Amino acid sequence: MLLVTTDTYAGKEIKEALGIVKGEIVQSKHLGKDFMAGMKTIVGGEIKGYTEMIGEARRIATERMIAQAEQLGADAVVGVRYGSSAVMQGAAEIIAYGTAVKFK
Repeated sequence: MLLVTTDTYAGKEIKEALGIVKGEIVQSKHLGKDFMAGMKTIVGGEIKGYTEMIGEARRIATERMIAQAEQLGADAVVGVRYGSSAVMQGAAEIIAYGTAVKFK
């Protein structure tokens, strides 16, 4: 599945927009890692446990978006965007979305 953040794909002409596709996940870290992250805020620096959590959540959200596009018979997803929000302490929602399209 081709994924691009632009509204077009170079060298391809869009025949049909199939609709918006999205993938979502709410992910959290276990209490032990959350405690260690809290300790890290005292001294500063990257909180690797959260970086890993967000990366994994983004991967899963992308896979879910691709699965929706494949169900529609899409050739690509254009205008791909990601959003995130804190749902509660130690948990984040990640959403991936875009427009599923068929090429000529």
